[in-house]
Amino acid sequence: MAKQGEIDYVARIGEVGAEHARGKPFTAPDCGRLLADLGGLFMVLPPAPARLLDLGCGSGWTSVFFARRGYHVTGQDIAPDMIALAERNRAEAGLGNLDFRVCDYEGLGFDGEFDVAVFYDALHHAEDPTLALASVFRALKPGGVLVTIEPGVGHAAAEASRAAVDAFGVTERDMPPREIVRLGRAVGFRGARVYPTPKMLAMIQYEMPKLARLPDWVSDFIRWSGMGWLMLIAKHRRGGMVVLRK
Repeated sequence: MAKQGEIDYVARIGEVGAEHARGKPFTAPDCGRLLADLGGLFMVLPPAPARLLDLGCGSGWTSVFFARRGYHVTGQDIAPDMIALAERNRAEAGLGNLDFRVCDYEGLGFDGEFDVAVFYDALHHAEDPTLALASVFRALKPGGVLVTIEPGVGHAAAEASRAAVDAFGVTERDMPPREIVRLGRAVGFRGARVYPTPKMLAMIQYEMPKLARLPDWVSDFIRWSGMGWLMLIAKHRRGGMVVLRK
């Protein structure tokens, strides 16, 4: 079962893999992209202090960032071993405004308790995204906000995703913005805004010209002429940041 794969994930990646997960974002090769995403999240979240639910938080590194910003954070994950890593991160950070819960985000026990909830790279692991969104809708206060950053069309078929499914038995699915908005409205969310994924903006400015081995003058033209933004629009189906309001 896919959920059991999520529960067993830490045991299967071993001690080195667990320490890598616990040390994110700084242990990740794409550290800069992850930090760009966190910066984008902070720009759309309601101001601190607010009660924030961090969904599928894994080792809790995002939860620590939110708590350091001043939010009162509850991090949630289905895997007890992940929450054990998260508790170590909380203790090392010395944060009193952060707690963690082992539970399934498709069946949360919260009712009208949070001002904001965040799915960061986690909703696409849901067995039933509709149940997950409905569960989060119940957990939010009236007027509460859900922010998602998820991969889009093509993610499930990508080589790395197929390898993760084969090796760990987890769920990998496409979760483009239009699908999140559609499902969110079906469970009751009334407002929706869609933005480019923050790391995509950073990649266009700092990585794309370098990876394409373009001359400097061509890179500058792409960055400043608007062509980069057109490329973002073309790639929008591949992922984005969605803000849903209850």
